[in-house]
Amino acid sequence: MRRKVTNRNIVGKDHVYGSEKVGKFVNYVMLRGQKETARKIVYDALEIVKEKSKVEDVMEVFDTALKNTGPLTEVRSRRVGGANYQIPREVRPERRVFLSMKWIIESARAAKGAPMHSRLADEILLAAKNEGKAVKKREDTHKMAEANKAFAHFAW
Repeated sequence: MRRKVTNRNIVGKDHVYGSEKVGKFVNYVMLRGQKETARKIVYDALEIVKEKSKVEDVMEVFDTALKNTGPLTEVRSRRVGGANYQIPREVRPERRVFLSMKWIIESARAAKGAPMHSRLADEILLAAKNEGKAVKKREDTHKMAEANKAFAHFAW
């Protein structure tokens, strides 16, 4: 069993929404230490989400998108008796949030032809509606775990 991590980095709340999730999201969007650029991208994306979804609280849409893209199970490789097995495991809540944010950002970066903030806004809106590449990635992860359910007894 894993021991408890005591020195985990605590990300501060962001200035506009007062949310730790948005602060963490800004850090994941950031490339080459350009935090101010990442902040501008995320805040512009959330403004676009607010306009397009016509809701007063954009954090509801953002939280829904994170919840819809976070996987419940994933497969982990384990070597048993000279063979590698893909063993389905439950995903810890911190990793679920991380994977959710990572997949949303990756799918926004994969799309070309528009500024990053508009691609990110589109992906957040699609994820909130349970559509898009990030949601497909979660479904593929669940399918993989379901297909390898026979090897669940190797998890200990």
